[in-house]
Amino acid sequence: MKKTISKPQNINSTIRISGDKSISHRAAILNAMAEGTAEVKNFCVGDDQESVIRCLKSLGTKITHRIDHQDNHPIHSFTIIGNGKYGFKESESSLDCGNSGTCMRLISGLLAGQKFNTLLTGDDSLSKRPMNRIANPLKLMGANIRSLNNSSNDEVRAPFEIIGSDLNSINYKSPVSSAQVKSCVLIAGAYANGVTTITEPSKSRDHTERMMKAMGAEIEITDKKISIDNSKLKAQSIVIPGDISSAAFWIILASCHKNTELFIPNIGLNPTRTGILEVLTEMGANINISNQKTELGEPRGDLTVKSSNLTGITIEGSIIPKIIDEIPILSLAACFASGKTVIKDAQELRVKESDRIKATVQGLLKLGADISETKDGMIIKNSPNLKGSEVSSHGDHRIAMMLGISGLLTEGQTTITNAEAANISYPNFWDQIDNF
Repeated sequence: MKKTISKPQNINSTIRISGDKSISHRAAILNAMAEGTAEVKNFCVGDDQESVIRCLKSLGTKITHRIDHQDNHPIHSFTIIGNGKYGFKESESSLDCGNSGTCMRLISGLLAGQKFNTLLTGDDSLSKRPMNRIANPLKLMGANIRSLNNSSNDEVRAPFEIIGSDLNSINYKSPVSSAQVKSCVLIAGAYANGVTTITEPSKSRDHTERMMKAMGAEIEITDKKISIDNSKLKAQSIVIPGDISSAAFWIILASCHKNTELFIPNIGLNPTRTGILEVLTEMGANINISNQKTELGEPRGDLTVKSSNLTGITIEGSIIPKIIDEIPILSLAACFASGKTVIKDAQELRVKESDRIKATVQGLLKLGADISETKDGMIIKNSPNLKGSEVSSHGDHRIAMMLGISGLLTEGQTTITNAEAANISYPNFWDQIDNF
């Protein structure tokens, strides 16, 4: 699919964002392994939603779906009847995680403690992504993981089989700051004998430990160190806040487009996810937060964003895990910032759905940006006079949407190839673009 976009003169609107993908996946998986029934409202949309729900249903979880509407925006809700920790059933076929690394890595922690075996598969992109980062700690806990991928060396990649086992607790120092790795270990830790501890180099997003604690898990949280004892969970209903990673596209559009004001209600404000707001505020963005509250451990609020004059900065170190998904769209913002923006320590982007460093640089170069690639990031110099061109999403949803926002900021027409990639996480993204 090709999508062609032109720059509008003015943008003043309310944008409603579907539920946060990270929180949605955790709410589904944790409520499925809990005791009781929960309603999860404003669930995330897109192919990743379908992947996690499909996998849980294949494991015997009873789930019903309802769609409501608010301001012509679809609100997805799921009622989940928990299985308890050991009420899952062996799937009659392999579990297809589609493009969702979150689904594959989190559900692996659950499957490691079951009494049956499961084959996990994914699409071509997911099958290239490294899974040793979860396989290694799970093996230390006693899980048996067998890779069926013919890749070289000892790297585990999908498809792979998890042979359910009795798990032992571990004290694990993760070599990477990854919420997916941490979540996998914590979920497996709920099945293990004794207290399991994981320590990260820097703190990653903490949705899993917040939600598990709210659901009754015996869990202790000390910054980069989290410990969990063998635990049962109690099902908890939740209204999922809007996904701040999705909101980031509109926040940056409003910041960079002249004569613009956007209102974005009910956005998740988890401190491990608001790095995008911290970075943009440091760059000079005009962002106001109102109506703040907390539900099931997750803070949220309404955002009002106005046009602003941005200034280039250096982005590196401990902030990177908090903004890893937003770096492509931040790179676009850097084109409109005075001076130079340097992004470092972001090598994790090279093993996402695409090599996001290379894909971002290639796309923005074609639009006329002054941007160059480094081993672990990018250097972007002020280059606001972008001109439309044909650019590729590389089959990556975040690259597709970054280029879509670029089209609203460039002179002339911008055409994105493989634009359907946005459906992975944001299927009504192009509809909202068209509203401008």
